[in-house]
Amino acid sequence: MDILTLLPQFGGLIWTLVAFVIALSLIVAIHEYGHYIVGRWSGIHADIFSLGFGPVLYARTDKRGTVWQIAALPFGGYVKFRGDANAASAPDGAAVRDMSPEEKRSTMAGAPLWARTATVAAGPIFNFVLAIAVFTAVGMTRGVAVDPLTVGEMRPLPQATALQSGDVLVAIGGQAVPSFDEENAFDALIESLPEAPNLTYTVERGGSRIELDGPWLLPPVVTQLAPQSAAFSAGLEVGDVITAVDGTPIFAFSQLKERVEAGEGEPLALTVWRQGETLDMTLAPRRVDEPQADGGFQTNWRIGIVGGMAFEPATMAPGFGEALWGGVIGTWDIMKGSVSGLWHMITGAISSCNMSGPIGIAEVSGQMASQGAMNFVYFIGVLSAAVGLLNLFPIPVLDGGHLVFYAYEAVTGKPPSDKVLRVLMTMGLVVILSLMAFALTNDIFCP
Repeated sequence: MDILTLLPQFGGLIWTLVAFVIALSLIVAIHEYGHYIVGRWSGIHADIFSLGFGPVLYARTDKRGTVWQIAALPFGGYVKFRGDANAASAPDGAAVRDMSPEEKRSTMAGAPLWARTATVAAGPIFNFVLAIAVFTAVGMTRGVAVDPLTVGEMRPLPQATALQSGDVLVAIGGQAVPSFDEENAFDALIESLPEAPNLTYTVERGGSRIELDGPWLLPPVVTQLAPQSAAFSAGLEVGDVITAVDGTPIFAFSQLKERVEAGEGEPLALTVWRQGETLDMTLAPRRVDEPQADGGFQTNWRIGIVGGMAFEPATMAPGFGEALWGGVIGTWDIMKGSVSGLWHMITGAISSCNMSGPIGIAEVSGQMASQGAMNFVYFIGVLSAAVGLLNLFPIPVLDGGHLVFYAYEAVTGKPPSDKVLRVLMTMGLVVILSLMAFALTNDIFCP
C-alpha cells in the first residue's frame, strides 16, 4: 500500500483528536474550576488542581499552596482537596483524625454540610453557565433575521437570479411575505407557493417596488452537515446544491426530503452542483431517532443535511437579554432532550446506538470543527450542558452521588459510615465503567 494514501486519513485523525482534546479540556477545566473556586470561597483548601491524569507534564504552586498541573492524559481532570484520599474526594480518615480543628475545617470531610454541598454542586453548575454563555454568544454573533425579510447575501446556485443583497421581500409567487411575529405564517407561505423551479419575487429596492425572477425559496442547498451522517461520510460539503436524485431533477429541499424518506434506506444516486462543477455521489440514508415536541421520538430516514433559503437573510444583533434567554432555553432543551433520550433508550423505544462513547464524541468534535469555528463553539456548549447533567446523576463517584450522601446526612444528622461509602463508591465505579464500556462498544459496532 502506498503510504501517501494514508496521509489524508492520518491528518483527519489528528484534527479529530485535537478538536476533541480542546473541547474536553475546556469543559473539564470549567467544571473543576467550579469545584475549586466555590471550595475556596467556602473555606476548603485545594491541594491539587489537575487538568488530565497520569504523569505530570507541568506544575506550579500558587501562593495559597495549591498545585496547578497539566498531566499527560488529557481525558479529564480533578481537584484534590485537603484531607481527600484520592481524586474522587473519598476522605482520608487517618489523615483527618490527626489534624487540628482549624485544619479539619479546611478539608472537604471536615467542612460544614453547606460548604461541601456548594462545592460539589458548583462543578455541574459551572458547566451549565458555560453552555448558557456559549449559546448566548453564538446567538448574538449569528444574529436574528431582519423583519421584514431582507436578502443579506445570495448563496451560489446553479441557476441565475436577479435578487440582490438588500432587497426587501414583499411577495413571493403572488403570496405576501408575512412578518416574523405571525406564528406559523412562513410554513403557510411555503405551502401556498406554486411548485416551480423559478418564482416571481416582488421586492423593494432603492425606494421602488419591482418584480423579478428568482429560484425556489428553499432549494436543496447544504447549509450544514450533521456529524456522523451519511452526507458527511459521502463527502458532501456546505454550499453544495443537490440537483437530481436517481436521475430525477429536483429544485426544492422538500423534494429531496420526500425521496430520502420514500427510499427507506436504499442507496440514492445524487447529482451535486458545487461551485460550477457537477459531481455524482451515492449514499444510503440512515435511520435517525428525532425528538418531538411532545417529548417522544420518531424514527426517520435521513442523509444528515440542513437546508436553508436561496439567500442568507440579513440579520441584526439581538438584545443581550433576548440572547441570554435564548442561551438558557437552549441549555434547558439539551438537558431535557438528554434525559428523554436516555429514558427512551432504557425502555427500548429508540436504539441504544444513540449513546456515544469517547470515539464517537471525538469524531463529532472533529466534524463540527471542520465546518467552522462557530459550529465547533456551539458543540462545546452542547457537550458542556450534557457533561453537567451527567455529573448530576445520583451515582456514587459522580457529583450527584455525593449530593445524595449529603442529603442523607442532612436528614439523619450523620453521614453514611465509611464501610457503606466504600461499598457504594465501588458499585458506582462499576456502573460508570460499565456504561463507558457499553458506549465504547456502540462506537465500534453501531452503524
